[in-house]
Amino acid sequence: MKKILLLGSGELGKEFTIACKRKGQYVVACDRYAGAPAMQVADECRVFSMLDGDALMKVVNEVKPDIIVPEVEAIRTERLYDCEKQGIQVVPSARAVNYTMNRKSIRELAARELGLKTAGYRYATSFEELQAATREIGFPCIIKPLMSSSGHGQSKVDSPDELQTAWDAACAGARGDIMEVIVEEFIPFDYEITLLTVTQKSGKTLFCAPVGHVQKGGDYRESFQPRAMKPEHLKAAQEMADKVTRALTGAGIWGVEFFISEKLGVLFSELSPRPHDTGMVTLAGTQNLSEFELHCRAVLGLPIPEITQERQGASAVILSGVESKCPDYTGMEDVCAASNTYLRIFGKPEAHVGRRMGVVVCWDTLDASQDALRDKCKSLAAKVTVK
Repeated sequence: MKKILLLGSGELGKEFTIACKRKGQYVVACDRYAGAPAMQVADECRVFSMLDGDALMKVVNEVKPDIIVPEVEAIRTERLYDCEKQGIQVVPSARAVNYTMNRKSIRELAARELGLKTAGYRYATSFEELQAATREIGFPCIIKPLMSSSGHGQSKVDSPDELQTAWDAACAGARGDIMEVIVEEFIPFDYEITLLTVTQKSGKTLFCAPVGHVQKGGDYRESFQPRAMKPEHLKAAQEMADKVTRALTGAGIWGVEFFISEKLGVLFSELSPRPHDTGMVTLAGTQNLSEFELHCRAVLGLPIPEITQERQGASAVILSGVESKCPDYTGMEDVCAASNTYLRIFGKPEAHVGRRMGVVVCWDTLDASQDALRDKCKSLAAKVTVK
């Protein structure tokens, strides 16, 4: 049995913890607030700011974990190098976590060192630099904090008049203490995908079937698998994902995002070194192993001989429209009455406007209408209301 220190205890961490418990592991779940989803199923929990490096190392020294699994961006990630030097396994690796928690680091690695095709980009540490960067990139453009998650602080800007609002949003939505933004060329892509990629301690790199997704404000709203795409585009995405994960090193699942354009081809977008929110569609049994089971096996060094596509699936999020210290839900009966459907309420102790509180996943045979499946899933998710 391994002792796992989980840094971040949201809905993804909860499903990962369940997968670990099914493999007989001991999980200590950490987050900045009590009662976080993963804490509800873990063996122990700790509440502290993971941006406090001393507090982080104090917990590491108390728990004495065999494995540290980061699940969020708001971590003093440079301290994880010290943990690795102590012989603690960091997932996927301290190098991977440090690079991917900062959009600047991962973009420089992908575009400059590895030569992957990306959108044009510039950086800005002040409003004046932002104005200069947008003059070079042009409009429309996308402005994001260097450190954030779930689309926080991200804006699409169509004219100079919108820059101040976008700058303020990026500063407010940033995680960590890095006050810098990335300005990206707006790519008129045809669609975007998440390519869930599994690297193993001993074994070949495996790829899940591509996950199509729809985002709003940079945050996932629905996903579906498999996303049909041209074989040459899929091959290009797999080659890029393999190249960047090899450069970052380590074992685990990675959510590698791409823009797909018939005109421009495949462009690397972003990468997460952990289960991906769009990958919650795998909870519909679309694969022989969900993304959380895959991550658990890879982390523990257990073999994954293959990933097979079993059926197609769709997911749609349940967002809160209210502020609540004790959220309740209506409409769950309608979802549970539907066939081939799962409802997952995450168990977050507080609701905030726009916060993701649950997900509906639906499935059907591989030859069924995917559009109909997606419509069904979105319709059911819309029936659930946070009170």
